[in-house]
Amino acid sequence: MWGNIAIAFLLAFIVSFMATPYTIKIATKIGAVDVPKDKRRMHTKKMPKFGGPAVIIGFLVSMAYLLIVMSIEGSIDLFTEQEYGKKLLGLLLGIVAIAITGVLDDTKTLTWWQQLIGQVVAAVIVVAFGIRIEHLDIPFLYRVGLNEVFSTIVTIVWIVGVINSINLIDGLDGLSSGITLISCISLLIIFSLNESPLIAIVLITALAGAIVGFLPYNFNPAKTFIGDVGSNFMGFALAVISILGVAKTYTAIVIIAPIMVLALPIFDTLWAIVRRIAKTKSIKGVFKADKGHLHHRLMARGYSQKQAVLILYGITATFGMTAIILLDSGVWKAISFAILVIAIVAIGYKDILHLRDEDEEEITKSNRKEEK
Repeated sequence: MWGNIAIAFLLAFIVSFMATPYTIKIATKIGAVDVPKDKRRMHTKKMPKFGGPAVIIGFLVSMAYLLIVMSIEGSIDLFTEQEYGKKLLGLLLGIVAIAITGVLDDTKTLTWWQQLIGQVVAAVIVVAFGIRIEHLDIPFLYRVGLNEVFSTIVTIVWIVGVINSINLIDGLDGLSSGITLISCISLLIIFSLNESPLIAIVLITALAGAIVGFLPYNFNPAKTFIGDVGSNFMGFALAVISILGVAKTYTAIVIIAPIMVLALPIFDTLWAIVRRIAKTKSIKGVFKADKGHLHHRLMARGYSQKQAVLILYGITATFGMTAIILLDSGVWKAISFAILVIAIVAIGYKDILHLRDEDEEEITKSNRKEEK
């Protein structure tokens, strides 16, 4: 198994890493360029925003190769009662739909409802091909079985919600891609501990490899942005693979694990919805961009882009580790770990603010001396 996992990662990494420079060249030719036309943007010059296709190609090449090899060696049967062949075809068609939507948005700029239609279409496709959430768990209480209608609705809401969570947090160099990578690593560990289907483990590894290949071009100072085609794909792939990874699981902790892993972008999105509705007094206000996201608030506190990104990486990793500990060691160890991390961060945050105040005082004194 681990040999296949290593191949999935390395192949996706190599293809993505080699393809990204070509996407940078293509971006300028097709007009997929982000111009800093308002104060909400954190960059000051034109940037290509078409890195997503490199990640998609890396993922698909790795997935295709592994499926062929694993089918030949007999480690996976695509036509058993699990119908993985059918589900993977649905995943592929969903990726095509979400990629087309992203490319159109990056080159033509779609309205919010046009983007939403594309996302819903992609979600409906995978549901039609048998990928769905079949039950919900109220943590530590009881399980709710879902009929076909509710299963379809919940699955579509989950997929569209994760797509937009990753998309909305894509505001700094390397932020959405790095958070998705950390989420992939967390889910890989969770799937392995839970003995989830091999196909889910291989797919999440391929996604991680493709992102690692792209990240050197995207981390601050970025040479390219991933664009809506990339952020939409990452959110879509994460949502669908998480369903595949826990589809036949009957442990509540495992089922809520993907929500914990993605807690940061999900919280940021939910808070953005509440904040925008409260500010505009209208549902339409949800789709009006602002500077209230977590990364904007960190920048407003005086952190640099790199510092803000690394802080959010750390928070995402903490949620991921908490989910892993919860699955492997139980509730109380997970709670104690979370409390310990919060305490350390609280103490460290006070010291950082104190040091920053001292630095600002020194800079002010130095400036006054120069003026004299």
